[in-house]
Parts: sequence; structure tokens; C-alpha cells
Amino acid sequence: MHDHSAALGKLRRDMPDGEVLGRLTGLFKVFGDTTRVRILLALSEGELCVCAIGEYLGMNQSAVSHQLKVLKDSRLIKSRREGRTIYYSLADSHVQSIITQGFEHVLEEEDGAKERKDV
Repeated sequence: MHDHSAALGKLRRDMPDGEVLGRLTGLFKVFGDTTRVRILLALSEGELCVCAIGEYLGMNQSAVSHQLKVLKDSRLIKSRREGRTIYYSLADSHVQSIITQGFEHVLEEEDGAKERKDV
């Protein structure tokens, strides 16, 4: 048997508290919905209004607005008003990075599966 005390001590010192872990879990739950991920991917290309997002998704504005509220409440997107139109964009570069890295990871997994299948 070997000694885990140093590793466990570090984990106990460095692990975020329950509130922070709960917020992180909530963030990942937001990413668990295909519609919201599609909205985030669309916004990673640039700013869009709700009617453009609805047209892209084939959804009515009410349903899109509901998803935008979830994303905004999670601080993943931001909005700005220009006259009567509200434009949405990703909140910051962290969100862009999460989307980009997640997408790259999924594609990497697909490439790995293809390579394993070819062997």
C-alpha cells in the first residue's frame, strides 16, 4: 500500500467550496441542451438578433427568448439594444474558449474512433 496523504491534503486544501462547485455544475447543465449549444455556436460567429436566431433554429421568437434568458442568467451571453432591436453575443472570450475547445474535443474523439475502427 502506498501513501496518498500528500495528494489528498492538496485536494482538500485546493478544492472549491460547495457553492462554487454548485455554480460550476449549473454551468455545465446549461451546456446540456442542444438548442442552447446551437445558439452559442451561432453567437460564436458574431452578434445576432432574436429574429435571426429564431430563423436559424426554425423556432418562434418566444421559444428562442426563453433559451436566451437561460444563457443570459448563466452569464454566457450579453445583449445590447439598438433602437427596438436587441442583439446578443457571447459574454466574453472564456465562453468562446469553452465552445471552441468543446467542439475540438468532440471532433478529436470522432477522429480517434475512426482511427480505431480502421485498425
